[in-house]
Amino acid sequence: MKYTVAIVAIAIACSVIAVSGAPAAGQQEAQVVRYDSDVQPEGYKFAVETSDGKSHQEEGQLKHVGTDHEAIAVRGSYTYLSDDGQTYTVNYVADETGFHPEGEHLPRAVQ
Repeated sequence: MKYTVAIVAIAIACSVIAVSGAPAAGQQEAQVVRYDSDVQPEGYKFAVETSDGKSHQEEGQLKHVGTDHEAIAVRGSYTYLSDDGQTYTVNYVADETGFHPEGEHLPRAVQ
């Protein structure tokens, strides 16, 4: 379980870096305008917004605590303004079955 909290902390730090990333040529560097974080032994949640309109919210919960099948189930979303001027949102779930993103602009699997 100690490793779980460390992994979560690393994931949050990477998310902040990814959302605030380096500016393209001619653009100003984005500033973090809101950052909330709550990390507990069996779960976490965070939200970050930047001055360029990007945002990312996520929460994770440890499942099957104390068993050989212990895993983190994550649910979140991120929004960004693309080069074409449109705002895109991706909602996702990530758990022991993999990463499952959904968005109006993403192709859907044929079932």
